[in-house]
Amino acid sequence: MSDKFIFRFVTAVSVFVFAVVVILNRKIIPGPATIPSFTHLLPFFNAIINGTCSVLLLISLYFITHGNVTWHKRINILAFMLSSVFLVSYILFHYLMKHDIVYGDLDGDGKLSDTERGAVGGLRTVYLTILITHIILAAGVLPLILLSFYRGLQMQVEKHKKLVRWAFPIWLYVTVTGVIVYILIKPYYHF
Repeated sequence: MSDKFIFRFVTAVSVFVFAVVVILNRKIIPGPATIPSFTHLLPFFNAIINGTCSVLLLISLYFITHGNVTWHKRINILAFMLSSVFLVSYILFHYLMKHDIVYGDLDGDGKLSDTERGAVGGLRTVYLTILITHIILAAGVLPLILLSFYRGLQMQVEKHKKLVRWAFPIWLYVTVTGVIVYILIKPYYHF
């Protein structure tokens, strides 16, 4: 496969994933009339996947810094597969939910009253800062991850290293903040 094909493929996959997430978050495609009973489990499941991926990325770093390329590859493939499962679960959750979860929304109406805003105070700003950086970096890291994997699997070590210099810390940040976002928003899930 040529580099041109790989870049086009990575671009197409990244644009597709981004478009699906935006469409579902904007509720352009309505979800089902009745939310399936398992829906409330998806955020916790996603947090477990994110936490596991964080640990796997650190283990992968350990293996490569100790020269164990075989286990580095295996751990990264596992992290990639889990992140793919996360993406499907995330998309499913946002398709099934009738409205967004709002940080500080104590009564579950999907809106933040002045009383609710006052009750959460500055924590809302902290939450939104983490959430916004998480979302932006999650959208941006996908092409880096895909290209890094391709270069690594092809044993194009120097190109892989250049990409991973950026992809690794961003991917790690996204997985860690995914868990933090879940912990912060969990009290406001009303199913």
